[in-house]
Amino acid sequence: MMFVLQRLTVVLALATLISAFGSSFQYGYNVAVINSPSPFMQQFYNTTYLERYGSPMEDNFLTLLWSLSVSMYPLGGFFGSLMVAPLVNKLGRKGTLLFNNIFSMVPAVMMGVSEIAKTYEIIIVARFIVGICAGLSSNVVPMYLGELSPKNLRGALGIVPQLFITIGILSAQVLGIRNILGNSTGWPLMLGLTGIPALIELLLLPVFPESPRYMLIQRGDEKTAKKALQRLRGWEDVDAELSEMRLEDQSEKAEGHLSVLSLLSQRSLRWQLVSIIIMNMGQQLSGVNAIYYYADNIYATAGVNQNDIQYVTVGTGAVNVFMTIAAVFIVEASGRRLLLLCGFGICCGACVLLTVALTFQVKCKSSSVIHSFNVLLCPIPYVVTTEMFRQSARPAAFMVAGSVHWLSNFTVGLIFPFLERGLGSYSFIIFSFICLVTLVYIWLVVPETKNKTFLEISQMFAKMNKVEIKLGDGDLPLKESKESLEDAERVTAF
Repeated sequence: MMFVLQRLTVVLALATLISAFGSSFQYGYNVAVINSPSPFMQQFYNTTYLERYGSPMEDNFLTLLWSLSVSMYPLGGFFGSLMVAPLVNKLGRKGTLLFNNIFSMVPAVMMGVSEIAKTYEIIIVARFIVGICAGLSSNVVPMYLGELSPKNLRGALGIVPQLFITIGILSAQVLGIRNILGNSTGWPLMLGLTGIPALIELLLLPVFPESPRYMLIQRGDEKTAKKALQRLRGWEDVDAELSEMRLEDQSEKAEGHLSVLSLLSQRSLRWQLVSIIIMNMGQQLSGVNAIYYYADNIYATAGVNQNDIQYVTVGTGAVNVFMTIAAVFIVEASGRRLLLLCGFGICCGACVLLTVALTFQVKCKSSSVIHSFNVLLCPIPYVVTTEMFRQSARPAAFMVAGSVHWLSNFTVGLIFPFLERGLGSYSFIIFSFICLVTLVYIWLVVPETKNKTFLEISQMFAKMNKVEIKLGDGDLPLKESKESLEDAERVTAF
């Protein structure tokens, strides 16, 4: 622990906190912000429609409009993910985060004035735009922090964005209490508050360094990369890390920089790509998004008293934050693979338990699904995506992972109300099956990446993909720890 504390410098800690608060906080906030005030927002939709057309809105049309209001956010996230690779290569990691604030501040104003303008369409459009912000930030923040961090801190700092996501969710849940902003007059302000973290990030993040790996490998600016590393590490001697980056750069030049299309066709990255697709799909189809988007309805169906639902939701959010803080320390001690296996296993069982509770109207701690998901699953695919891919492939890999993440999220947000109408309480059995399939895949294929350099992890997957890593003309030695080799041998490849 002392070693970890010595490496966590003030500059690295502040860069982590500001980027996570300015970007990841908004992701969580906008996931939960329309849950509590949903009855008042739907009443606004109905009233506006009645004033325009002289007749009340049909129930099916209102359900469709509300599903769109929810699902436009993850759909925007999908399009934001498609923008990751070109933006991070052009503007850098920090530059992309600064540019991304446009997609938060503009929709914040749009949602804030929606009631005055008497238009519900502007909310749906704004949810799409703020979704673009979330799609970019959910991929770029982990990439930025993964490249800023030393290898022994990558897992812990990789969970910090998830911590701020849960804080954002909790903040939206607290503000959504009826006596605060979750009422007929406060919901427009509640939606508009998402622009404040963006403004803070826009003012403070420019004083912190760009990713040293980006500056050296993609921009060829070793002088700036060295200065950034010295600021981040707190000492002058950063030659060892620079040497590792140069070696990675040599390997990148030998293999060439990758677009999304070339990434999909690369045999050397086959199992890395399959793994991040399955992990992100499993994560988003585990049932947790249905609980986040439609928490009040689900708790009501489970038999929770109507007046108590808002406080149960806030309590769940508070436990999420506490457990995610604990996960920051757990991830480096237990590793990524164990957390993924435990997380999907608990989610699988929790979905079955929730099905029983909903079927028999039993009051149940269904929030255990959310707890296990946030602690054990949500941040890990981002950490592992950073670690599985080297510099040239990382932007394209995050684009693919993010696209799968947000398309799956969009699917749940759009179809769950209709799924619940058709299958009722048995909807969560589908999510349970998906968790089980994902767990089996991770058990058979995904190796442990804790405390490995990016090149050591590449070697582990090279064995699975049955290829050799090219080091370039310099033929610099690539040291691989005994632990790396043992982990690679334990993986089942096919």
